[in-house]
Amino acid sequence: MTHDDIRPAQAADTAAVKAVTDAAYHHYIARIGVVPQPMEADHAADVAAGRVFVTGEPVVGVVVLDAYDDHLFLDSIAVHPDAHGQGVGGRLLRFVEARARALGLREVRLYTNAMMWENQKIYPRYGYEVVERRVDGPYDRIHYRRRLD
Repeated sequence: MTHDDIRPAQAADTAAVKAVTDAAYHHYIARIGVVPQPMEADHAADVAAGRVFVTGEPVVGVVVLDAYDDHLFLDSIAVHPDAHGQGVGGRLLRFVEARARALGLREVRLYTNAMMWENQKIYPRYGYEVVERRVDGPYDRIHYRRRLD
């Protein structure tokens, strides 16, 4: 799987985007005490807006992105549990960086729930640094950034 295998999601992918997102985040509900925000997203609207990219046939990985003037925001990343350990997440993160560079952006930002401690081990391995920890409503989030050369 290469960056060429990651493509913009189409309307026909919407059900798969929801299924992968739900499968990836569902186990966090009991841990954090609320439904993770990516599970409540309007996937059809995100796909229609061109914010969603997918990989796999069938779809096993999803990223949702927002471009701003000074950074690319990684709103959500999800890998279906059946595809864990296959490098899908790493390829998606590298795609996000390549997408930021292609858009002329020098930074990627994201956040993760403080109770999703697995992510706190993953993101630093890909060059992300903690910027701050902030409570947003029911969500206790750790904000990260990755500066691109």
